Amino acid sequence: MKIEVNGAVRDVQGATVAGVLAELGWGEARVAIALNGAFVPKAARATMAVTEGDRLEVLAPMQGG
Repeated sequence: MKIEVNGAVRDVQGATVAGVLAELGWGEARVAIALNGAFVPKAARATMAVTEGDRLEVLAPMQGG
């Protein structure tokens, strides 16, 4: 299915947020996730469904100032 990840259209197979993150190489990364503008807690990623056309934002903490 096609979803938008950080502004770019991606073709993914994962059916959940956790599945998509693993597929894109962020499975073990410490990141914050928003699905269609709503924050997704880490505990909910394995059960939160992703569907065609969804928007996923993946934000990683940055060091520095």
